[in-house]
Amino acid sequence: MTGRRRFLQQGSTLATAFLSLRGIVQHANAVGSPPPATTGYGPLLKDQQKILDLPAGFTHKVISTRGDVMSDGLVVPGKHDGMGTFKGEDDRVVLVRNHELNPNDSKHSAFGPNFELRGKVDLAKVYDAGADRKIAGYGGTTTLVYNPATQTVEKQFLSLAGTEWNCAGGITPWGSWISCEETNANAGDKHAKTGGKYAKDHGFNFEVPARADSGLVTPVPLKAMGRFRHEAIAVDPRTGIIYQTEDRHDGLIYRYIPRSRTNPAAGGKLQVLRIRQRRGMDTRNWTNSLPPKMPVAKWLQARWIDVDEVESPDDSLRKQGHAKGAALFARGEGMWYGNGSIYWACTNGGPFMRGQIFRYIPSPHEGTVRELAKPGRVQLYIESHASSLIENCDNLTVAPWGDLFICEDHGGSCALLRVTAKGEVSTFANNSHSSSELAGACFSPDGRTLFVNIQKNGQTLAITGPWKG
Repeated sequence: MTGRRRFLQQGSTLATAFLSLRGIVQHANAVGSPPPATTGYGPLLKDQQKILDLPAGFTHKVISTRGDVMSDGLVVPGKHDGMGTFKGEDDRVVLVRNHELNPNDSKHSAFGPNFELRGKVDLAKVYDAGADRKIAGYGGTTTLVYNPATQTVEKQFLSLAGTEWNCAGGITPWGSWISCEETNANAGDKHAKTGGKYAKDHGFNFEVPARADSGLVTPVPLKAMGRFRHEAIAVDPRTGIIYQTEDRHDGLIYRYIPRSRTNPAAGGKLQVLRIRQRRGMDTRNWTNSLPPKMPVAKWLQARWIDVDEVESPDDSLRKQGHAKGAALFARGEGMWYGNGSIYWACTNGGPFMRGQIFRYIPSPHEGTVRELAKPGRVQLYIESHASSLIENCDNLTVAPWGDLFICEDHGGSCALLRVTAKGEVSTFANNSHSSSELAGACFSPDGRTLFVNIQKNGQTLAITGPWKG
């Protein structure tokens, strides 16, 4: 894996670096050979514990595993996904973690395989307890209190319950995690496996305060943010505007302008992204996409369009937006704010469907009428070609010093990639010991610890070492 993902030191500016990246990757495709050798953090060493391969000097520790008994008497749910970290008291780290569980995953729920632990929770704090009171949504979030000095979890508990397909989400500047449901299940729908029925509609975002006291939050669906197959969000701390991805082959990018900068539940305006130079542009760059293609590294102007019926009972919000000129994106997944930009991954974008990374720089007048005079800018930051520079990017994060870390999600052994501000791309870690996606990569607030999930194994890891930056 290390040899096929290479870094580039071409050019003095970021844009030049990625123009060089495109040229080298296209050359590699043409001649059938990989780009020049990489250094990055150095070659990966085979992990004797057979969990995750890392460069010399780095170590990992499994800090939480599916099935562990938590502080609230429930068990750690499975299918760990997106995560975010927050500064706690006495140098502790508060970690909020998603669980991408659905009605077929009851054996991995926090309530035990036969719901024998259901009595330990107040059903009034379960978003969807089910039409038959058997808890329809098995997903949600868990919160961990981690001590970096001892490398131990001092407390972990269920913090959001009764939701499902909680894939990713994002941190907020006011100290909370917004968890996203990647589903559009309707009240009255039956579970394919259990035969039970949903009592409520799904497909919303939920806010979870990052607090260290154990207990479930009261689940409030953020309906004004739209009902669709959410994946992730990112907040611009300068404006409080929330950006969102949609995990569909014909998905859109959304912008939510809240009435209150620290309270998304108070309502706001939902909009979709249009490329100003091309109405309805297809940024996916698939071989059957209509021209023009989305160019790599070139900045294009953005325009934002209002959408109606944001609760979308017929799951048509993306179709409405595209009809109004919104750009199409190929399975928008992870999203993160950093370096004054919003980054997001499109898992199967590009001519080889290997993945794309986009970057958006908001207008200095973002969300106001003045932004039309100086609009935000969007760029296809990286596009993976046949050399497999990236294979199906999913969750991503920005390190405190500006590097981009990207989780892969495909059928083989998945890697954690690093992209520097100079445009250097290298493999930082690889789970060559299992065929599971990596998910939820995020740094502690002080930048000393990188947390990541191995989803199929139901493991959360803490990684430390000689970080550059």
